[in-house]
Amino acid sequence: MKSPAVVNFSSAPHSVELREFARPEPGSDDVILAVEAVGVCGSDLHQWAGAHSWPVNYPVVLGHEFGGRIAAVGSGVRGWTEGERVVSETAAVIDPDNPLSREGRYNLDPKRKGFGYGVDGAMTRYVRVPARCLHRVPDGLAIEQAALTEPCCVAYNAVVKHARIEPGDRVVVLGPGPIGILCAAMARLAGAEVALVGLERDRVRLEVARAYGCEVIVGDASAWARARDGLGADGVVDAAGASAALKTALELVRPGGWISKVGWGPQPLGFSLDMLVQKAVTLQGSFSHNWPIWERVLALLASGRLDVRPITGGVWPLAEWHEAFEQMHDGRIVKAVLRPE
Repeated sequence: MKSPAVVNFSSAPHSVELREFARPEPGSDDVILAVEAVGVCGSDLHQWAGAHSWPVNYPVVLGHEFGGRIAAVGSGVRGWTEGERVVSETAAVIDPDNPLSREGRYNLDPKRKGFGYGVDGAMTRYVRVPARCLHRVPDGLAIEQAALTEPCCVAYNAVVKHARIEPGDRVVVLGPGPIGILCAAMARLAGAEVALVGLERDRVRLEVARAYGCEVIVGDASAWARARDGLGADGVVDAAGASAALKTALELVRPGGWISKVGWGPQPLGFSLDMLVQKAVTLQGSFSHNWPIWERVLALLASGRLDVRPITGGVWPLAEWHEAFEQMHDGRIVKAVLRPE
């Protein structure tokens, strides 16, 4: 059985097309998931544009934010049955004997490979998933919302695990993409006053952040960051990735504050880090997520305390993937969701 799949077949720009893809067979520790919804990530757009900075195993089916129903179960899988609604983590391949994996931090395993770049992802009808990656979708949570658990987990890790927010803090988030907006939402849940900062071309996406109770700023956020006592923001989340954003973060953060960097960018820095030293700022990188974060985020989604509907700009059939990519790339929407037929 073959189904259409959105395949990235080369590093050259726009080397993505719809191809026929055979239904995979499960290994002993795998399930086959019938995909019902898959989110489009900024990294999918980067690979489509040929602007990514990570190795890709071409050709590869894109898509790592997904949910659906279990269609088949491997011979060694226990505790999962056909028909269950599930979402999947992204760490498709890990070394279980790596010390980091043994600590539960398999997201940092150097041998880790994820869906959509290391192994075939979920922009197709069926995807093979290790059973260790699965999480049950709570009753009442729509699959289009559950499919966006993954970017919420990225934001949770960057803001809750890798920052030190106290209620009443002033936090600046740089970059109004999906991760930036979700980081702002997480900071609000943690009790912070939050400003989301972007450029003139980001106005549509910035407006979405108002649904999460955020201030929105186009351009210079210095006045907002220093409004309390003149010293700067308690923390800054760099969700933009460009070198200029980190420089801005160092300028906005107060002495003794923190910066959580979650945005990717291949450019060299090109500026001095003396401010990092002079201000005694804590600079923390944040990558991916692990099992307990997924469970916590699914509970937040099910409770309604975290709502991804404001960032969801539409749901497209898989055949219209190009339109969904274009709308996200042009900033007309924040997040697109695809539905395999």
